[in-house]
Amino acid sequence: MRLPKRGEKGFTLIELLIVVAILGVLAAVVIPNVSRFIGAGEEESAATELSNIQAAVTSMMVDNGLATLLHPVTVATDDMGAFPDATSVVVTEKITDPEGTPYAVGDKNGYILYQHDVTADSVQTSLVNYVATDTTHGTYTVNTNGTVDQVTTGYE
Repeated sequence: MRLPKRGEKGFTLIELLIVVAILGVLAAVVIPNVSRFIGAGEEESAATELSNIQAAVTSMMVDNGLATLLHPVTVATDDMGAFPDATSVVVTEKITDPEGTPYAVGDKNGYILYQHDVTADSVQTSLVNYVATDTTHGTYTVNTNGTVDQVTTGYE
C-alpha cells in the first residue's frame, strides 16, 4: 500500500464497491427475517388481552361467589366499566357482598371488571379493578358461564 500524496484523501473505487456489496448481502439476509415478525406482536397482544379479560372475569366471579352471570354480554364491547354486567340497574341483584353485608343505596350496581364495588359500605371508596384500564383494544362478549370470546382484536 502506498502512502497518499499531499492533498489526496478518500477511498478508492474498489473499497467503496466492497462496502456496497457487503451492505447488499446484509440487506438480503436481514429484510426477509425482519418482515416475518411484522404483525406477530399484534397477534400476541390480542391473545394476551383475551387471556387477561378471561382471568379477570373468573376472578370477579370467584370474589363475588357467582356460579353464573345474570346478564351475559351478547353485543361486543370494549368498555370494562360496563363488562360483563352493565345491565344491572338495581341493587337488588347484588343482595350481599362476599362477607354477607347487605348492599345499600350508594353502592355501585353490577358486577363489572373496572371500578367494581365489591363491599357493601354505602360509599364507592373501595372499588376494585380486575383489569388495568377501563377500555381495551379488542371487543368482547361473555356467556352466562363466564366464558369470554374476543370479537375483534382492535388491530384490524
